[in-house]
Amino acid sequence: MPDTALMPIAGAVDPVPVARAITPRADGRIDLIGLPRAEIAELFSDAGLDAKAAKLRAKQVYHWLYHRGATEFAAMTDIAKSMRPWLTERFVIGRPEVVEAQHSTDGTRKWLLRTADGHDFEMVFIPDETRGTLCVSSQVGCTLNCRFCHTGTMQLVRNLTPGEIVGQVMLARDALGEWPRGRMDFEIEDAEDETVGRYSADGRLLTNIVMMGMGEPLYNFDHVKQALRLVMDGDGLGLSRRRITLSTSGVVPMMERCGEEIGVNLAVSLHAVTKDVRDEIVPLNRKYGIEELLAACAAYPGASNARRITFEYVMLKDKNDSDEDARELVRLLKAYKLPAKVNLIPFNPWPGAPYECSTPDRVRRFAEIVFEAGISAPVRTPRGRDIDAACGQLRTAAEKKSRAQRDREAAGALTA
Repeated sequence: MPDTALMPIAGAVDPVPVARAITPRADGRIDLIGLPRAEIAELFSDAGLDAKAAKLRAKQVYHWLYHRGATEFAAMTDIAKSMRPWLTERFVIGRPEVVEAQHSTDGTRKWLLRTADGHDFEMVFIPDETRGTLCVSSQVGCTLNCRFCHTGTMQLVRNLTPGEIVGQVMLARDALGEWPRGRMDFEIEDAEDETVGRYSADGRLLTNIVMMGMGEPLYNFDHVKQALRLVMDGDGLGLSRRRITLSTSGVVPMMERCGEEIGVNLAVSLHAVTKDVRDEIVPLNRKYGIEELLAACAAYPGASNARRITFEYVMLKDKNDSDEDARELVRLLKAYKLPAKVNLIPFNPWPGAPYECSTPDRVRRFAEIVFEAGISAPVRTPRGRDIDAACGQLRTAAEKKSRAQRDREAAGALTA
């Protein structure tokens, strides 16, 4: 059973999770995944290497971890053979455990993952004709209780660590065969030699990341920031910040810091244009209202017509889908002079959901009103509904299957 208690919550409306240290491993080794190069060098120095050797080894190990996807030190062929057992004794290269992997009929893939201390969370990969998007989780559970979202019916257990966040990207590259090919066919026996091998990387299926999985990323800001910096590092996973989007339900005090310190694209879960309706479906609105949220969007660093803010709007029958709602949405976006794009999301049902999806005609008419006002308003095609991988459907529920069955399916998915 998981040995982590539920995280303390500061309040029902504005939950502020308490930071939690990474659980030490039972074998005493330290997991390097999620750590920046400088911290790896410091660990190597603390373990007995002199400063110059620690810096070199950290550079080599960092390259193998994040640029080549190595999962064991024995594979690091440019590190002296005598050094690899030393690393193995003291450190480990972690990945979240794959509990279950599912494939949708439309090509969407969903993984149920497990932390080292026994908690489950999910990630989703959505392939399209010109891109492949990985939907990454930031928390185990969620505190925001958005009424249309299945994840919101879970309790918050804890924040995911930087390693557990970046580990999702690395697992996806494992499963998709996305690491650079080739090998380093020489060794560095002299710690003063900083030569690194060359390799070529093929075109990749995984092109974009969205922090839209389980949890509110801005309530795990420091860990999300550390993980995304590894993802964006040219010496790390090397994904452009322009291909990364962070979605928030409207944690206004953290939005400016997000723009300044992370600098990725911003998506905002708006979903309603009146106080009463948004208070109901996005309870955080009672703390940070629509006007305060839109003002923070207008001030978001880096927002421009070239880097528009995406407003997510789930279409709920007879709740937020009228012509009047569409016109008010246009009025608000223009009033705050926002460089905006509106993603209209047909509601994805789940057992016990209190809403129904708007009719196709109603969604189409809503989109027309917004588009005619000069604002892009594409309707998102539901993906992965048959495996509960669509927007708002993520909620770990794999206990219904036997562990042996999950193990067989996970092994099959990783080799598919």
